Amino acid sequence: MALQYGAYTACLSDRSIPQMLDTLKGLGLTSVEVNSGGFIPAPHLPVDSLLASEAARADYLALYEDRGMTLTALNCNGNPLSPNASDGPKHAHDVRTSIELAGLLGVKNVITMSGLPGADAAATLPTWVVNAWHGQDQEILAYQWPVAVRFWKEIDRVARDNDVRVALELHPRNLVFNTTTFQRLIEETGATNIGVEMDTSHLMWQQMDVPTVIRALGDRVYIAAAKDVALFDGVRTKGVLDVDFVPVPADAAGKVPVGYQHWCAQWPDDPAWRFVAVGVGHDVDYWVEVLTALQEVNPDCAINIEHEDAAMSTMEGLTLAAQTLLAAAARVDGTDG
Repeated sequence: MALQYGAYTACLSDRSIPQMLDTLKGLGLTSVEVNSGGFIPAPHLPVDSLLASEAARADYLALYEDRGMTLTALNCNGNPLSPNASDGPKHAHDVRTSIELAGLLGVKNVITMSGLPGADAAATLPTWVVNAWHGQDQEILAYQWPVAVRFWKEIDRVARDNDVRVALELHPRNLVFNTTTFQRLIEETGATNIGVEMDTSHLMWQQMDVPTVIRALGDRVYIAAAKDVALFDGVRTKGVLDVDFVPVPADAAGKVPVGYQHWCAQWPDDPAWRFVAVGVGHDVDYWVEVLTALQEVNPDCAINIEHEDAAMSTMEGLTLAAQTLLAAAARVDGTDG
């Protein structure tokens, strides 16, 4: 068994499936993670045709096999617990559909987020409790957790029936966003097929120790995302809970959708932190520590680069990330000469 290195292909959405695969292969990567729904479209996964046709699935997988590549995950990050009618039902449907399709394709991992309900049964928007010191926050959490437990018990059963594992990204603005909230979900659901996608970036900006979290979660770490973060001077006065983002107009070109009629806000001019290419925020030595911890808990874990560095072009970011990750991998494997 050996760790696998690849990329999440959302950043290559302008390329066809063969072009996307050739790009990753040219960078020395072999693992591929494609979008299957949720917040963003699925340009590299024709979901409906693959669900409908065994021949289509065989042809699709042959594109990977012919290049020595492996489809290691379907990604349908979204908010399946949202009380917003335009988000919650669609994202929950996408999770179920992704699990079914992953089972048919023989793909082991479906990546998503735990989701976030509203503050109560009448809510129309999600509510994230950041610091639960107030009694009202305790009331919100007392409503939200049973909602999440009911949903994830069902999804765990669906995943088990399809021989698929569901990996939750520990993402802020979700009910499950750190070690203890994930452990609570497993304890209250008794889930057997729910684990974690170890996205390093969201732990980094919360100032968590990534290798320590990996070891704490152990064999529940199903797959990982290599994604980097850098802290900036804004953190001195704002801390890591930076809310100085700016709304993006509906007619703006290039806006990033996160659901019907909603899209990502613009980063502050003076951010506390920002996503950067792997290797910009943390050097090879750091990634050696991360890969070592992943190898300990999951020796055949796939680690897929996620490029979201707005200061670099897609190929600049992917190239630097691949170089950094593979250099760390060579040291972990003892092949760096």
